[in-house]
Amino acid sequence: MIWLVWLKFAFCVLVIFFSGRAVAKYGDIIAIRTGLGRVWIGVVLLALVTSLPELFTGISAVTLVGAPDLTIGNLFGANAFNLFNLALLDITYRYGSLLGMASPVHRLTGWFSLTLVAIAAISIFISSRFFDMGLGWIGWYTPVIILLYFFFMWQIFRSQQRQPARPLIEQPDYGGIPMRRVYLYFVISAVLIIGAGTWLAVIGEEIATITGLGESFVGTLLIGFSTTLPEITVAFAAMRIGAVDMAVANMIGSNLFNMAVIPVDDLLYAPGPVLNAVSTSHLFTAGIVIVMTGVFIAGLHFRPRRYFRMSWCSLTLIALFLLQAYLSYTLA
Repeated sequence: MIWLVWLKFAFCVLVIFFSGRAVAKYGDIIAIRTGLGRVWIGVVLLALVTSLPELFTGISAVTLVGAPDLTIGNLFGANAFNLFNLALLDITYRYGSLLGMASPVHRLTGWFSLTLVAIAAISIFISSRFFDMGLGWIGWYTPVIILLYFFFMWQIFRSQQRQPARPLIEQPDYGGIPMRRVYLYFVISAVLIIGAGTWLAVIGEEIATITGLGESFVGTLLIGFSTTLPEITVAFAAMRIGAVDMAVANMIGSNLFNMAVIPVDDLLYAPGPVLNAVSTSHLFTAGIVIVMTGVFIAGLHFRPRRYFRMSWCSLTLIALFLLQAYLSYTLA
């Protein structure tokens, strides 16, 4: 019964959407009460918790259903969706170009994200053409990505400490909420995201089988879209209070974290290196994500102006995303 599968998919999407909003709200309260700051929270904590669907979808995809193409397609697809969503944020931002207002420190996060995507793509290419790059049951890229991820996070932290905080247009009033309730609701919301993300991988396998679209296409577009809903929700919520840097940091920080999910999947995938077991069609998605990230970095550097609510940067990101969607479908 195909309608039942789509009903389950819609239910997961709604759980992720509303839980993502709650995580953003209570994560922001934690940032204010603890003094950690919104920018750092955006690139680390919010990027982490809004990427929980990608993490647990990947874990369940490689452990429960044995479908590594779903998780790798989901990760690359989620990165493409996040960059596409930045273009949508730019169009809807009321005060001019979003990238024109954002801090240049995001260029560093963009370069780091681009580097990890390139390492994953090169690893897929080498594994498919030459040798499996194995270190036991994992690939050599797993320790490399782990070490680089923590090094990059340290560098981002140091860079952001040197950047002055930007004032918010509105200051939410969180004074009446006890911290015990904040932590409780934060954890409950995170658990709901984990549960929905885990179930989503099983549903994605069902959709791939019923529709015949293939795991690569379903993982890249369908699951990639649904697992980025928390990022979309957080970014729009941050933009509404004028926290441009938090919105951008959440999106690009999520892209960086998504690549750190690959080592987790690799460690849990018992048959061998996970990137050796996936389709080379992911190389096209990875290549477009790299180009989209380059466009994002260029937008931060050149500070594009908008004409009819759209800059050349956002227009290019949308065009590249549509090209990626087309290639995902034709190569599935």
